Amino acid sequence: MAAITTIPVRPETRKMLEPLKGKKTWDEFLRELAELKREKLKDDLKKLGEIIDVEKIKRAESWAR
Repeated sequence: MAAITTIPVRPETRKMLEPLKGKKTWDEFLRELAELKREKLKDDLKKLGEIIDVEKIKRAESWAR
């Protein structure tokens, strides 16, 4: 079995997270939460890249006039 650690959190934080956790173990829940966060960051960076590309195109068009 892998080593297990503890993560100190305030009681109110735990109370807030427990309904979201449902029947999952804390390990399963936190891994899922981390993966969701990672995916959101990837999506946000992709969107930012698209915005930056659009801005570059607009600037290039205005310079070409």
